Amino acid sequence: MANLFIGTSGWVYSHWEGIFYPKDLPSKDKLKYFSQNFKTTEINYSFYHLPRPATYQKWYLETPAGFIFAVKASRFITHIKRLKAVKEAWQQFVENAFNLKEKLGPILFQFPPSFKATEENIKRLKDFLKFITGYALYPKSYILRFAFEFRHESWCDEKIYKILKKYNVAWVIACPPIGWSLKATGRRADSPRYPKVDVVTTDFVYIRMHGSKVLFSSKYTKEELNDLAKKIKKWLKQRLDVYCYFNNDAYGYAIENAKELFKILK
Repeated sequence: MANLFIGTSGWVYSHWEGIFYPKDLPSKDKLKYFSQNFKTTEINYSFYHLPRPATYQKWYLETPAGFIFAVKASRFITHIKRLKAVKEAWQQFVENAFNLKEKLGPILFQFPPSFKATEENIKRLKDFLKFITGYALYPKSYILRFAFEFRHESWCDEKIYKILKKYNVAWVIACPPIGWSLKATGRRADSPRYPKVDVVTTDFVYIRMHGSKVLFSSKYTKEELNDLAKKIKKWLKQRLDVYCYFNNDAYGYAIENAKELFKILK
């Protein structure tokens, strides 16, 4: 039977206080509170910093059995090195993340819009996928899942999907704004930054909801969520696990939409 995980991209937002978190809730108790309402979240902290083993161990202990963390890969790998000469960085990153034990979910690789599907970058992608999927030091009890979010339309190509399928890696289905606010983002809805392609390349589906009309700052309508729910139901019937994360954190919209989607699918 396929599994469904619905949550948000991160849980540490001060503007959620009074909207989702009780105003007097200490910061140290937020993850515990969050995990009482959702059974998954993305870790954003790991994108900007290298969490220590003790940090992962703390997160593990603060969450109930069955909770899943999707871990965002370090920007050192995706943005600075752009997949080139990152073997040591990957080894340190993933070995620390193993401290989440059975709560370790997919590892998300989020790339910058400037990372285009050039011949050189496609070669880097192939080499990196070959490395991380054949890494000999993974504990035998782990079956790691990887999801790649490309933010340039040049990656929307059958040859790229074929590469991801070969290595059993998920193409991230990103749901971008329909009519972006130029004031907020400087980009329009037809920008290639968030190409929307509903393609499945492995045995699970990874979805990121970045906002409906304004990037990170708009709420999805009931109609939009119903449309998404129909797709999710189809994937679940195909025995594909589905991970869906709302990244429209402003005003607590991510919390509201995640709860509403779960209610629709319940």
